[in-house]
Amino acid sequence: MINVTKTFLPPQEEYDVILKRAWDTNWITNRGSLVLELENKLKDYLAVSNIITTTNGTLPLQIAIKALGIKGEVITTPFSYVATTSSIIWEGCSPIFVDIHPEYLTIDETKIEAAITSKTTAVLATHVFGNPCNIERIESIAKKYNLNVIYDAAHCFGVKYKHKSIFNYGNISTCSFHATKLFHTAEGGALFTKSKLINDTLFYHHNFGHQGPEAFQGLGINAKMSELQAAMGLSLLPYMGDIMEGRKAICELYNKAFKNRNLQLLKIREYTEWNYSYYPVIFESEIQLEKVKEALEREKIFPRRYFYPSLNTLPYVKNDKKLISDDISKRILCLPLYYGLLQKDVENIIKLVIEQL
Repeated sequence: MINVTKTFLPPQEEYDVILKRAWDTNWITNRGSLVLELENKLKDYLAVSNIITTTNGTLPLQIAIKALGIKGEVITTPFSYVATTSSIIWEGCSPIFVDIHPEYLTIDETKIEAAITSKTTAVLATHVFGNPCNIERIESIAKKYNLNVIYDAAHCFGVKYKHKSIFNYGNISTCSFHATKLFHTAEGGALFTKSKLINDTLFYHHNFGHQGPEAFQGLGINAKMSELQAAMGLSLLPYMGDIMEGRKAICELYNKAFKNRNLQLLKIREYTEWNYSYYPVIFESEIQLEKVKEALEREKIFPRRYFYPSLNTLPYVKNDKKLISDDISKRILCLPLYYGLLQKDVENIIKLVIEQL
C-alpha cells in the first residue's frame, strides 16, 4: 500500500538514546532539557531569532490570534486546511474569505484591499504547500491599514524566501510538526516572531499564563511540547538533508513526466527555496480527477484531495462563493511523496495517471 505520505522514523535506538535522558531525570514535560535543546537547534537550523515549540500545530494559530489581540474580521484564504478557518472562529473572530491566485494557489493579494472594512483587524494567510504568499504586497497593505499579519506556514519547514526563513515574515508565523510533515515530532508545532515583546506574550499564553512558578502574567492555556515529542525531533533533525534530497528527486521525476501534459502543476513563487512538501496536480475536470483517483486506488495507491472542500463552504461559515478556490479544490489531487518512495513505484503512479488523461 502506498499512501499520500509516510512518516519518516529515525532508527529507534537513536530515539531511545535521546529519550533515556528524560527517563534518567524523570522529567518528561514542562519544558525540560530536550525541549530547550530542540528549540536551540531549530533556531540555528532555520536561522530564526525566536521559536516556541508546541504540542500541536493548531494551537499556535489560536495563540497567535489571542496574543495580537485580534477581534472582529480576519481576512483569510478559503484554500487551506480547516484549522486555518476554525482557529479564527474558535477565537471569536469572523473569517472573511478572499479568493486565491490560480497558479500559486495562495491568497490573491490583489483582492485583499476590497475585502477590508472598519471591522478588519488582521490577515491570516497560508503559504500553500510551502509556496509563499506575496509577502511584500500583503505587508504593504497591512501597514497601510494598520493590520496584523499571521502566516499559517504549516507546510513550510525549511522554506526560504529571498534567502531568509519564511518564518521571519509577518507579525507571527506558525508551523506544524505533525507526523505527516517533512520535519515532525509525532504531534507538534511552533510559533515564530521577530519581536521579543510578542514572543514574551506568546510564551506566557502557551504556558498557562505563568510568570515563574508562583505568579501569572496573564491568560494562558497549555500548549507545551513534551520531552517525548522533543526527542523525536532531535533524533530526526540530522536526517533532514537526506529527506529533502529524496523528496526533491521524486518531484523531479513527476515534473519530467507531467511536463506538456494536460495537467496544471504548482507554480513556485520567484525567489523561493522550496521544500518539496507536497506534489499537487490540477486536472481539467473533477471527473478526470475521480478517474485517476479510482485507478490509483485499485492499485492500493492512495493520493489525497488536498485541500477539499474549499473552506468557504464549511457548514459553520457564511457560504460566500469564491470562484477560483471553489473550482480548483474540486480538481486538485496530491500524489504520493515521501522519503523512501521507490522509483519503480513513482513510475507506476505516473503511468496510471497518464493513462487516465
